[in-house]
Amino acid sequence: MSENVDREAQQDDPRLVVLQAVVDRITSWQEGSDQATVRKELDSALDGSDVDVDEATRQRIVERVTSESPHFDVREVL
Repeated sequence: MSENVDREAQQDDPRLVVLQAVVDRITSWQEGSDQATVRKELDSALDGSDVDVDEATRQRIVERVTSESPHFDVREVL
């Protein structure tokens, strides 16, 4: 039950919405790119936002974007 509450709270979190938009944009423009390119674009996009993402989460995002199934719900890597 608490997981459902947490997910509902996350859906209302504007930082999560921004992070999902960043990931969706990176995925759309960089699908098929190498990890270094995706990381550079991710860092640049996050620097322009008000969302802080730790190193481990950034790496998980890069790995997902460069995987065979790059479109995902960002909550999966948080």
